[in-house]
Amino acid sequence: MPRIAAENVPEHRRLVRERIFAAFAELMAEGSYDAVSMSKLAQRAEIGRTAIYHHFKDRDAVMVAFATHETSEYVTSLQAQLAASEQPTERLRIYVRNHLTLGEKFHMGFGPQVYGGLPEEARQEIREHVVAVEQVLAEILEQGAEQGVFAVTDVDATLALVHAVLGTRNLPADRIEEFVLRAVGAL
Repeated sequence: MPRIAAENVPEHRRLVRERIFAAFAELMAEGSYDAVSMSKLAQRAEIGRTAIYHHFKDRDAVMVAFATHETSEYVTSLQAQLAASEQPTERLRIYVRNHLTLGEKFHMGFGPQVYGGLPEEARQEIREHVVAVEQVLAEILEQGAEQGVFAVTDVDATLALVHAVLGTRNLPADRIEEFVLRAVGAL
């Protein structure tokens, strides 16, 4: 019977998955998705080469599970911060700041070059994670428009434009924040 590294099997599986996710993040930071293999993941996570297949069928499954995990953590953190304010302008500031600071930690900017190479089913699952984050911003924009604080007539277009601006990581965060707030008419 194989040894487990926890009090019970579910906890063991959770710990192993965390190690695989950490290994995946490290390997992605070092190189491209194409360079990530199940063998390298297993080695970096310090588990057997065959043991990794008890958790994931292939690296695409690791990518999707990693995105699911990271998005869940990101949205939970974001929602906790947003709960501190009912004011749409302050909530938008929180969203922008969170996206600029925690977005690097949680999303790592894999982008279309990685996601585009995934099978259709995996791309759809990844898209669901993007939608979860977009929904938070949509709610803030809708709240601001309803209260007359934001001059937003098309939430979907505004959402896409705000995220395009947030993708510009080489500008000072305060400039990005100011631009977004001006764009929605909050300043």
